[in-house]
Amino acid sequence: MKIKWLGHSCFYLEGTKKILIDPFMPYGDFGCKPDIVAVTHGHDDHLGEALSLNKLTVCPNELAKYLSARGLETEPMNIGGSIEVLGIRFTMVPALHSSWFEMGGEGAYGGPASGFVIEVDGVRVYHAGDTGLFSDMKLIHDLYHPDVALLPIGDRFTMGPTEAMMAAEFVGAPLVIPMHYNTFPLIEQDAEEFKRTIETVTNMKVCVMMPGDEIGPAAYLDKD
Repeated sequence: MKIKWLGHSCFYLEGTKKILIDPFMPYGDFGCKPDIVAVTHGHDDHLGEALSLNKLTVCPNELAKYLSARGLETEPMNIGGSIEVLGIRFTMVPALHSSWFEMGGEGAYGGPASGFVIEVDGVRVYHAGDTGLFSDMKLIHDLYHPDVALLPIGDRFTMGPTEAMMAAEFVGAPLVIPMHYNTFPLIEQDAEEFKRTIETVTNMKVCVMMPGDEIGPAAYLDKD
């Protein structure tokens, strides 16, 4: 399995199936052709190109109703639930954030903000969505044992680096990848300092990616 970062909170997981998470792609799609799209919440910088991609989309129930009414095939979920889609297991987990979308009207509530634990070819990836720090991230570790944690560090609208360091410890994934930073001036952060701090005080590894970069997490996880 490979993980590609497309910028902001958009990741492409490529294994036996291809999953695109939060398809807002500020630097282009880098040739990604997903089988499944997953959306954590209704903000434009996460919903992104979900409609134009026209792929089966996993998302919160309220957002699924909105997208389905516009012709998109969806798999609605809510927090705490798990489903299997084309052989890929999705579990929806909490996020502390708002959710509102404004597409072609005054806007509407997008359902609860969420994260996902997605299992692809034996690798469990936790995409935290937009979130603040919360202590029940420890339950995500205890229940799902993620191998990879994709954590926002941008501050202002999500956790900042200090909170994300504690989140990384709560989740306990061997590999951490920062996201949701440096897309706009308001969320500029030093990801290399985040990496240095975590790797100094824990056994976790941090991979700081550039948009378009791709990694094989097995190299960090001792998995084939």
